[in-house]
Amino acid sequence: MNDAIGDEAGQVPGGVGVPADDEKGPLRRCIATGAVQPKDGMIRFGIAPDGEVVPDLEERLPGRGLWISADRQALAKAVSKNLFSKAARRAVRVPPDFAGRIAGLLERRCLDALGLARRAGQALAGYDKVREALKHNQVARAGAPALLLEARDGSPDQRGKIRALAPRLPVVDLFDSAAIAAAMGREHAVHVVIARGRLADGLARDVARLKGLQEFAAGAPPAGQEITSDDLGTDDR
Repeated sequence: MNDAIGDEAGQVPGGVGVPADDEKGPLRRCIATGAVQPKDGMIRFGIAPDGEVVPDLEERLPGRGLWISADRQALAKAVSKNLFSKAARRAVRVPPDFAGRIAGLLERRCLDALGLARRAGQALAGYDKVREALKHNQVARAGAPALLLEARDGSPDQRGKIRALAPRLPVVDLFDSAAIAAAMGREHAVHVVIARGRLADGLARDVARLKGLQEFAAGAPPAGQEITSDDLGTDDR
């Protein structure tokens, strides 16, 4: 691959070969697809000392990092074609149930962020409170709504009524009511609205990444095997 890359995996200095509209923020090249895109829609991976591939969701681990689009097909391709090993230029090991582990970590991050938003006064739960927040376009004193969470096992009728109040508001329906209730410190929760801000932005990013992985199809070569090295782009930290 002859395209210029920077210190991060697939980062293109100055947006080389990337349309001007796509030059906002750091860009990375997916080792599975070769596509250059903002890292917000990607997952960074590192290689542990024992050679195991580990997800770096906070993007803080030192050493050589590998980036993959947060997409089930891209991840499946990376595993089936030994692209982690090729990018790392060494033998590496993919742990069992790789996609499931990553999805579990992302789900935990999402629910933790929801709990943080509640404690910061940036999230409200309950049919009546959410309805009033949407009607007045205000989440308590935190500001305008940014995200609406609807439990996937909630009443379709009530969910429809809530969504009708803000048809353009992004809706997250990946979690069941028990998980949402636990994050919100309640016995029961189906509807949650989150105010605009950094917590909502981070949650929206993790939700998008989780959604891209939840439909991961089985059929890749057995995980846990050692795979050989070749040559592809990486980043150094």
